[in-house]
Amino acid sequence: MTNITLSIDEEVYNKMKKFSDIKWSSFVREIISKRIKELESIDYYADEDLLARNWLSKEDNLAWKDL
Repeated sequence: MTNITLSIDEEVYNKMKKFSDIKWSSFVREIISKRIKELESIDYYADEDLLARNWLSKEDNLAWKDL
C-alpha cells in the first residue's frame, strides 16, 4: 500500500479529534475509492480532439470578440 500526505486546516483537524472513534485514514481511502468508481462509470476522460473543438457559433464568436 502506498502512503499519501494531505494537509488539513487546523480548525478541521480539531473537529476531527472530537470524533476520535472514526478511523479517518479508512474513511478517506473509502471516499477516494468511491469517487474513482464514479469517475470510471462515466466517460470522464473525453477525447482531446473533442475538448479542443470550438463549440461557439459564428454569432457567439462575434458577440465575444470585443470582450
